[in-house]
Amino acid sequence: MLPYSFLFLMTVMGAVASMFLKTASDSLKGGSAVETVWNLLKSKSLYAGGILYLLASILNIYVLRFLDYSSVLPLSAFTYVWTMFLARARFGEKLTGRKMAGVLLVVLGAALVSGGRWEGV
Repeated sequence: MLPYSFLFLMTVMGAVASMFLKTASDSLKGGSAVETVWNLLKSKSLYAGGILYLLASILNIYVLRFLDYSSVLPLSAFTYVWTMFLARARFGEKLTGRKMAGVLLVVLGAALVSGGRWEGV
């Protein structure tokens, strides 16, 4: 059960990391390339996103120790679910039927590809 909890946490962390990097992209506004890079390097969101991605990667390595790779990788697609809701909550993006259908298909595909290897959950 614990590896699945970490898998869940890993997907949430990946989505939150992406949100921080999207926020960091706001600092890319600037004149010269040097100024743009400097503004990006000063962005706290860049470091928060990077650290969260690093921690999610470490969790991924840990989870792979206990679960099949052919299960972990497809189930990591749940990151798209959290990303869709975070984009709505943080950036005000619209949840269209097309987006929700796409995410539903990704989740369904992940469940099918993982082969229902959720015994012990």
